Amino acid sequence: MIFLPSHIYHLYNQGNNRQTLFSSRENYLFFISKIRKLILPHAHILAWCLMPNHYHILLKVHDKYPIKSESKVGKLNKAIGTIQSSYTRAINKKSNRSGSLFRQRAKAKSLDENHLINDNYLINCFLYIHQNPLRAGLVDRLESWTYSSYLDYAGLRNGDLCNKELALELMALNTNLIDFKLFSQRTIPAQFYQNFE
Repeated sequence: MIFLPSHIYHLYNQGNNRQTLFSSRENYLFFISKIRKLILPHAHILAWCLMPNHYHILLKVHDKYPIKSESKVGKLNKAIGTIQSSYTRAINKKSNRSGSLFRQRAKAKSLDENHLINDNYLINCFLYIHQNPLRAGLVDRLESWTYSSYLDYAGLRNGDLCNKELALELMALNTNLIDFKLFSQRTIPAQFYQNFE
């Protein structure tokens, strides 16, 4: 994938053979620290969610990100590879295991191609990322999942990994936190939010 300046991408990957990637709070926090260190120099993070066996990151590449030719690996591609390989090395060392932890390559879907950004795909992707733990049955309330940016947008945590102002501006969403929670609730099918308040 060639990342283009100012473009928005949905980045995701999962464990090799869907194996567990994150089995402890320490694992989640270590991966988040890698995202902060290696992705933020190249892109704004709009939303993120780490699940036990996969992750999602919605990002907007910096306006002055250097475009590389197809024959060279771009800085953001290298950063993503470094996140996954360094995380794998740390887990392998701690667990006395070897081999690949992630599927071979992370996937990145451009939201700017085929006018997806104009067809509410950005908002749908943003909501999908935050609702993933609820829809997977890991929690019965969005605010119960610690490892996503939902808590920051809902005003329940003061995290700074996401560029919240940019994300809300791009999606033309009201920055009122109560409205954000209600908006999120209205987009969840009834079978998933019986305990949502």
